Amino acid sequence: MGIDTHRDQINLSRWLIEQERNHGRIPGSLRLLIEQVARACQRISRAVSRAASSGVLGSLGSENIQGEVQKKLDVIANDVLLQANEWGGHLAAMASEELETIHTIPHRFPRGEYLLMFDPLDGSSNIDVNVTIGTIFSVLHLAEGAANVGPEHFLQPGRKQVAAGYCTYGPQTTLVLTVGHGVAEFTLDFDEGGFVLSRDHVQIPRTTHEFSINMSNMRHWAPPVRRYIDECLAGSLGPRGNDFNMRWVGSMVADVHRVLSRGGVFLYPWDAREPDRAGKLRLMYEANPMALLVEQAGGMAIAGTARILDIEPTGLHQRAAVMLGSTEEVALLQRYHAEQDPHSHTTIG
Repeated sequence: MGIDTHRDQINLSRWLIEQERNHGRIPGSLRLLIEQVARACQRISRAVSRAASSGVLGSLGSENIQGEVQKKLDVIANDVLLQANEWGGHLAAMASEELETIHTIPHRFPRGEYLLMFDPLDGSSNIDVNVTIGTIFSVLHLAEGAANVGPEHFLQPGRKQVAAGYCTYGPQTTLVLTVGHGVAEFTLDFDEGGFVLSRDHVQIPRTTHEFSINMSNMRHWAPPVRRYIDECLAGSLGPRGNDFNMRWVGSMVADVHRVLSRGGVFLYPWDAREPDRAGKLRLMYEANPMALLVEQAGGMAIAGTARILDIEPTGLHQRAAVMLGSTEEVALLQRYHAEQDPHSHTTIG
């Protein structure tokens, strides 16, 4: 007799219902919103897997609001998320890395109490070489009494997120999620037709011997980051007394997923090429949701000396330095930044 490998699996809907019913952690409207986002990610996963045969690899030849060349799949993923989430009655508006301003819910649909932000296809420069890419999302509450939703309603610090997560599209399609009470990981099961729980109560090890950073930018880094990396590279004979490994995929979702899976630090720091810009990654679409996930998994997430989740945003497309992962390593980076000139760009969010 064959073994029923699906008998004890917990799917995403059941897990969310248990968070709502048994633990009182989320309202039903948030559960339904997350389920809609997850279904949109399933559609994007299928589009990514069929990209070559469907003729949607490559660039559109246009640029998004960030000044980056758009891939065809960037636009497809963005449209999927907008269309999948505008009719459910749970949202008041959405904001995307690919759009200049917010997308309000059309009047023909009921307006909800939440705001959804997303990077529809993180790491899209890797699409054509078949490297893991993904979707990052964040959910905020709309302020009470807001009659007309504007960009200003999205400008909340990351600590106010009510849910955040990402979906990776690689050898497996995985959904990593927090609703503010720990982190859970789900894997897309094609037989089941949805996401099933693969890891609950995800925890990042406090110590690590692995770091993730784009070494080609070393000459542009601020002294605290150079100091940290130099000490890692010195290995067991250096001040750290340990040998470190470097890993770098170039898709934030892939690099952060590795940190959540086995520990490590992911660094995308300020650098001197654009000294007046705090960093390269987007605070609202990338840094905040990833910081919430990492903190919920027992790690740390900083932008120099500042905690990422405490940064007060001033714009939808604001940038931030990002250093996150295993607590002991990030705390050391924070100390090195604190020892720098307090007016240095490395200390700002």
